[in-house]
Parts: sequence; structure tokens; C-alpha cells
Amino acid sequence: MKQYIVGIDLGTSNTVVAYADASTKDGAKAIRVFDIDQLVSPGEVAARPLLPSARYHPAPGELDPGDLRLPWGDANPAEGPQAVIGRLARTLGAQVPGRLVASAKSWLSHASVDRVAPILPWGAPDDTGRISPVTASASYLAHVRAAWNAHFPHARLEDQDVVLTVPASFDDGARALTLEAARIAGLPGLRLLEEPQAAFYDWLFQHRATLDTELAHTRLVLICDVGGGTTDLTLIKVELKDGEPELTRIGVGNHLMLGGDNMDLALAHLVETRMVTAPARLSAVSLSQLVERCRAAKEQLLGANAPETLSITLLGAGSRMIGGARSVDVTRREAGQIIVDGFFPLVAPSERPRRSRSAIVEFGLPYASDAGITRHIAAFLNQHAAQSRDALGSPVAEAGAGAEADTETLPVPDTLLLNGGVFRAHALVERLADTLGSWRGKPLHALHNDNPDVAVARGAVAYGLARGGIGPRIGGGAARSYFLVLEDESGGERKNQQGICLLPRGTEEGREVFLQDRVFTLLLGHPVRFHLVSSTGDRAYQPGELVDLSQSDFVRLPPIATVVQPRSAKGPRETPVQLSASLTEVGTLEVHCIDEADPSKRWQLEFQLRREASAGTTVGEVLHPAYEKAIEQIDRAFGDRAHNVDPKEVKRLRAQLEHLLGPRDTWDSALLRELFGALWERARRRRRSADHERLWLNLAGYCLRPGFGYPLDEWRVEQLWSLFDDGIQYLNDAQVWSEWWTLWRRAAGGLGEAEQVAVLDAVDYVQSIAASRTKTKAPFDASKTGYADMVRLAASLERVPVARKIDAAQKLFARLDKPSGNHQGWWAIGRIGARRPFYGSAHGVVPPDIAAQWLERIVALDWKKVEPAAFAAAQIARLTGDRSRDLPEDLRVRVVHRLDNAGAPKSWGEMVSEVVELDNADEGRVFGESLPPGLKLVTST
Repeated sequence: MKQYIVGIDLGTSNTVVAYADASTKDGAKAIRVFDIDQLVSPGEVAARPLLPSARYHPAPGELDPGDLRLPWGDANPAEGPQAVIGRLARTLGAQVPGRLVASAKSWLSHASVDRVAPILPWGAPDDTGRISPVTASASYLAHVRAAWNAHFPHARLEDQDVVLTVPASFDDGARALTLEAARIAGLPGLRLLEEPQAAFYDWLFQHRATLDTELAHTRLVLICDVGGGTTDLTLIKVELKDGEPELTRIGVGNHLMLGGDNMDLALAHLVETRMVTAPARLSAVSLSQLVERCRAAKEQLLGANAPETLSITLLGAGSRMIGGARSVDVTRREAGQIIVDGFFPLVAPSERPRRSRSAIVEFGLPYASDAGITRHIAAFLNQHAAQSRDALGSPVAEAGAGAEADTETLPVPDTLLLNGGVFRAHALVERLADTLGSWRGKPLHALHNDNPDVAVARGAVAYGLARGGIGPRIGGGAARSYFLVLEDESGGERKNQQGICLLPRGTEEGREVFLQDRVFTLLLGHPVRFHLVSSTGDRAYQPGELVDLSQSDFVRLPPIATVVQPRSAKGPRETPVQLSASLTEVGTLEVHCIDEADPSKRWQLEFQLRREASAGTTVGEVLHPAYEKAIEQIDRAFGDRAHNVDPKEVKRLRAQLEHLLGPRDTWDSALLRELFGALWERARRRRRSADHERLWLNLAGYCLRPGFGYPLDEWRVEQLWSLFDDGIQYLNDAQVWSEWWTLWRRAAGGLGEAEQVAVLDAVDYVQSIAASRTKTKAPFDASKTGYADMVRLAASLERVPVARKIDAAQKLFARLDKPSGNHQGWWAIGRIGARRPFYGSAHGVVPPDIAAQWLERIVALDWKKVEPAAFAAAQIARLTGDRSRDLPEDLRVRVVHRLDNAGAPKSWGEMVSEVVELDNADEGRVFGESLPPGLKLVTST
């Protein structure tokens, strides 16, 4: 038996650990908070109940190695040799800009960046070591593990019953990444629990002796958990049976990136307006430092004994650390207006969150466009109105007995439990209670939480005890219904897209649900991927039920995918399968393909968690009716046997395919990828002639573009990459060179950093041979190597290091300065300097000061004579909302005026002055050619 039940609250702001001794009955009656050893000042270690979820990356020589020594020595490799974690990290981060990793938990749920890439601290200087959000989260857990094991060497943390909490709104991708962080930290065997439930479990445990009286008049509890990075909403139905509460979770909210961090940022924006004169703004690293200062100021100004005025000081940098300091006074009234009125406005129950066309982005994170938490609560209660009315006992309005059924009145819970550090401020508690009371017509019963900072960790332990029969347990099963997205029979997107219910909301943990009446064909040796969506709505679905996905609030999840190899080379290429789904005891969705003929054979579908574009699903696709004839034509040119095919027929293959399948630009993604598969199977015959090589390279690249965003393109590009070292055979054919570079430009989005660097090295080598004035004999005619195509390829490599991008641009400028410079090179400059990558992660953009220099050179051009200049300028000046990437406002204003005078499309000016998405035409312009029909790219924010 495991001695301890341990609860870990891996919070956005703080990490907290609680435990109970489960080996004895008396031990299980007490839940204790584990004080975590951490650095509180250089060289000083102390145990504190809260471990700030923060990492500080000191500069070389900034801190003495002896000042960073912890009791467990080097037992925590996840921290890194120079990382400071905890209270000292938070202190140093408020003093020195650009070196603090904070809010890693928010990044875990941000699918528009690569969450396993080293991107934090966001906007940090180049000499600052960066880590991924997963690694940052792992380092906090590893610190906890090391501290625990130092105190309990006889009961190591990895051997205990560990419960880790996550937001109820975390989707399965974010949950899987959290589990990955735990695995890296050496804690692979734990289970997940939703934070609002944990808060309620803590209250239940603290009041376990008087639950029958405490909950006597409670039928529905609203748990409002406002943490550092998210607002989490949960509804718990309460029924008393023989004096014992029966608890059922009946609703959870969708992911809402809105919390204490936003409040700190709002206060920082006020201070910023008083520190600098518009249009000037603080740098991203200075703003990050200011936010840390405002975090502490907020707690004081909203506290019980708040001062009338508080001075907030922003230190300078480097030699100006003291002389460059700036201070601003903020009053208690101003803080109340910004935080109380701004985040908890007193609104009517009919109000809903405002939807903005543009996004709100700061530090690279896409925060909720409406900061009014009370409006989000109204929308949440409306979404779960049917089950709430049922829990409350009657759909009749509470206005009085005899009233007619009123399905329009918002059903408001009778009981409220608040959790999260922000609710230490009594003003916020009072405002939210008043708002909900006004909606209900009378006050709500408040379940008071004595210590919101540690409630979630303690509640995780109480949950572990409840699993062992000590205390009531909350039922309800899966918080969401999951659906498999179906594709239109033509392969395109449906106007009213349908889905099949894969797992209904409320399905209990461990119960496997089979879609018995649905059979799918699983291709063997080929990638298969399924798209999922989820819904937290209260409608009841049945497994296998067809649902119109356009009629409700469905949230897209990361795709699930697999590749199943055939049993033998001569075996069948496909097999009929059925799908099963279950909610694991860990708390994550698990989906399997099961062989219809032999149910003992099953393959698990895994979530793809690296950032990629959205695309249609492979489920239910029906390829073009002439597809088989098209394959016959491909086989004539590239098949096993040496067909007596006239060379002219090889050259006509593309025209023949268009005759059979329609114009090439109408081929949808499903057809393109199937054609690529056919070409790949015949790749070794591409060298039969120069005509064969040109054609194969052209078709393969066209069918795989843009290299990502469709069922397991990563797998396809990995196969294609195996050809790179082979190069081309017909070295003196200019068109073969052109198609070779074009192939890799089209597939570049599917290549990793190492592969892209190898491609750029190859481009640099070939260009150096062409520029060489020596008489060294090259293995090819340098004049035929396709300079223009190399330039477009180099500009499309978004994952190469920033230094290589800058070097590529400088080489381009040197050519463009010559009278014979190709104007298309300006398109490449715009692509390299773009503020929003086409497929790469936003942390890899060229620094704004360098991009601004490039933009000045573009602005100086005659845009009527240099046609690509206008769009290049729009790309470099584009507004992202992230000040670590955005250019100065005065420069962007100049670009907008130039775009207006040049008669550029209105959307170009809008993307420079507002945070907006590209339309389809502009996406194609960025890519360099049209994109496959039906493929909608989601660019990095």
C-alpha cells in the first residue's frame, strides 16, 4: 500500500503540494500542506507553502553558483544548471527584464505555438536560454519531487498516490502535455483532477462532519475558479439521500484564458501610459518586468488594509538600473475601476461576451477578447440551462408559486463556491456575489474557502481519500461529449458539417464505448488521421449519433492519428475497423481502431500535439471517380515495368491528369495526398530520364504542398526527406534544378529545424559555387541551378535560426542593390521579415529593430515599379498585438498611408493597423502560390 496521497496544484502563478498519510486511519483524517524548500534570496533556502511557478534564467556571472545551491544538490536535471525556480525567481524577474519564465501553464493550452519548442521567456534577448512550456512545467514538478524526496527519502514521491490538478477547461491536448511534463519530471504514474472539483473536494473535507446541515438547502453549486491564467466554471448538482450528499458534476466551461495575469496586465497598461508618452511604448521585456511589479501592487491595493495610493517603480536596465528608474502612483480607486469594474462588471443576465473581429494578444498569448468574467458566467449558465433547471427542481420561474414555466429566465445556482488567489480581495467576492444575487432575485448561499491558495492541492488529496471511501465522491463522468468530424462526400468541407458522437458526456471512467454500427476502412502502411471536436453543452447524445456541428458551440481538438504497417508485403492494403473510445482513469480520452475480423487486434490513435494547421478529416472521404484512371496514367510513366511510352507522353502526363481530374488548382487535399502516395510508391523510377525527373519533382511537390496540415503530413514529409541526400541526377538540366528547389519550398512547412538548416546549407553551397570566380571545376553548370527558385526556397524556411534568416536577407539585399536585381527578391525579404509566420512558431521571427531597417528600404522604393514591395511591406509591418514582434506605430502608420496611396487592397492596410487574419488570397500570396482547396491555415499568434 502506498503510504501517502499527494495532491499537486500546478498553478499558473504558484505550485502547491498537500498530502495525507493513508497508511493509518488517523493519518487520513488530516490533510497537510507540504512546505517546499526553495531559494528565497541568493544563498538562502527556506520552506514555503507556495512555490511560485516561475523560472529565472540569470546571465553568465550574475549569480554565484554557491548562491543557487539547494539541499538536494544536482538531483533535479529538469531545472538546468543555471535556472532559479520559485520565490527568488519571482523577485529577480521583477528586477531584471527579459529573463523570467512565467505563465507556462497558459502556454500549455495555446495550440497556435509549438508547445514543445524552446520559446520561453517570450521576447527575451538572444543570449537568454529558452525552454519550452512543457519543460518549464516539468521543472516545477521536478523541483517538487526533489524537495519531497529530500524530506521523505523512505517514501519517494514517484512511489506515492499522486493526484495532479488541471483546469476543467483544458482540452485533451493540454492534458496530454501536462502528463508529458510529469513524465519528464519523473512522475509518470499519477492521475489528473479538474481544479474546480478539487476546490469543492477541499470544502467537503473541511465540513465533512456537518454536510447534512451545510448542504440542506443546496441543489446546485456554481464553482467559479479564477486562477492566474484561466477562469474555470463548473456546476455540481447536489441531492441529499438519507442525510448523505450525492454529487454530480453536470457542466464545465470552455477554455477561457482570463485570470489574474490579465488583471496585472491591465494595471500595467495604465501605468505604462503614465510612464511613456504615446505613441512610444515599453519594450516587451520592460512590460514583463512592470507586470511583475503590478502583480504585487494589485494585491496591496485590493487588500483589506489597502493604502490610498501606491507607487509602482520600473527599474532601468544595465548601467541605468538606478538612474533609469521610473515611478508612477496608482490609487486604490483606480485599481478598483480597472479590476473590479473591468473584470467583474455588474451586468444583466442577458448580456453575453462581446466578440471582437481582432484578437487580443500580449506576450504572444491570445487572451479572451472580453475581459468581463460576469458576462462569461452568464453565457455559461445559459449553455447549461436545461440541466440547471432540472437540478434546481423546476423550470418554473422563482418569481412565485403558480408562475408559468419560463425557459427564458436564466437559471441561477443557489450556492456559490469561489476559488483562486484573486478572491482574497473582498471587493471581487462582493461584486460577484452581488451580481449573481441580482440575477437570482435573492442572495446565493456562499461556501467559504478558508485558504484559496492551497484549497486545490488539499482538495486533490481529499479526492484521493474519497476514492478510498473516505468522504463523498463527485460523479458525472466525462465533462464533454466527443465527436468524430465527417467529411463531405466530395472531399470538401460541409456547409453544415456533421459529426458522429464518439463518447457522450457523462460516460464514466474506464467504460469503453464501441461504435458498433459504424465501420471504417483503415489503410495499412499509410497515415490515417481523425479530427475530433468536443462540446460541453448539456444536450444528451448517444454513441454513433449523427450531429450537425454547425448548430452548437463545438471546440476543435488536436487530431488523433496512427500508421499501421501491413502484416506482409503481399497482404491486404486495407482492413475494416471499428472505433472505440473511453475516458481513462488518468482523465484523458483514449481512442482505438479495432480490427472488425479480429477484435484482439487494436491500434491506439494518439493525439498530435505539435502546432499545425487545421484541415479536413479523412473519415468518409470519397475520391474523384476518375482517380483509378489517373493512377493508371501515373503507372504508365513511373510503374515497375518498362512501358513503351513515348517521351512526349511523359511530358503530357500532367495535362492528362488534368483532363481526367479537372484543372489542377481544383484538386482537393484528399486527392492531392492520394496522388502523392502513388508517386511516392514509384519514386525510384523518377530517374528514367530528365523528363521523368522534372515531372516527378513537380507533381510530388504540388501534391504535398504546403507540407503540413493534412492527415499525417509529417509522416509523408519524413519519407520524402530520405531523398534529399540523393539530390538530382540530371545536373545540367535547368528545369530539373528549378523543380528540385520548388519541391522543397512546397514541403518546407513539414520539415523540422535540422532539415531546414540542411536545405539552407545546400542553397548556400550552390550559390557560393555560382558566385565563385575560381576555375575550380564544379560538378554542375552553376548558371543552370535556378537562382530565383533558391531565393524563394530560402525565404520559406521559417524554422532556421534567426541569424541564418538575417544572413539570407543580407545576401538578397546585396543582389537587389544591383541594377539587374530581381524584383521578386522583395517578396522574399517580406517573407523573411514577416511578423506572423506562415507555419513556424512566432518565437522565431526576425527582431523588430532589424525588420524595421528592412522596411525603411522597402518604403523608399517606387512601389509602382516594384510590384511585390507593397505586400512585402504589409507583411513586415503587420500588427500582431505582441510588442516583442510589432514595429513602432509611427512606421506602421507610414506604411498604411503608402498602401492607401498605392491602391493596395483594403485588407493589407487593415493587417498593419489591426490584429486580423489573412484571407485566402493573401495566404496564397504569402505561400507563393495557391493552396489546396479546403485547406484553411491557422497562423501562429
